[in-house]
Amino acid sequence: MTFHILTIFPEFFRGPFEHGVIGRARESGLIQILIHDLRNWTFDRHRTVDDRPFGGGEGMLMKCEPIFLAVEEIWTDWRREEPGDRAAVLLSAQGRRFDQATARRWSGLREVFLICGRYEAWMSVWPSAWRAKKCP
Repeated sequence: MTFHILTIFPEFFRGPFEHGVIGRARESGLIQILIHDLRNWTFDRHRTVDDRPFGGGEGMLMKCEPIFLAVEEIWTDWRREEPGDRAAVLLSAQGRRFDQATARRWSGLREVFLICGRYEAWMSVWPSAWRAKKCP
């Protein structure tokens, strides 16, 4: 199984994945974890990946463009594949809790894209083809 971590802090994830159960799973070849820097899919000189919330409010939200471009480049055949063996998962503190039932569902997947960030404002524009492929 391959996990793609899409984040603006790639160095943060490298250390924890080298130790413990995850480290042993990687060493034995059970899982592969690829960490991608979302800033690689930006086009301005500051490599901006976030913006202010639509309508105001606290904090910043992730821009959808770098995420869409990253997933489309990494998952090149997402339009042709049957749903079921890959999932694009948006991680959020407001989302569902990761539990054993979810772990069992994901264990049957070939690849999982874990997208880290705050993005509530643009969830409605998530492409319907991707929405159909995400894990329930």
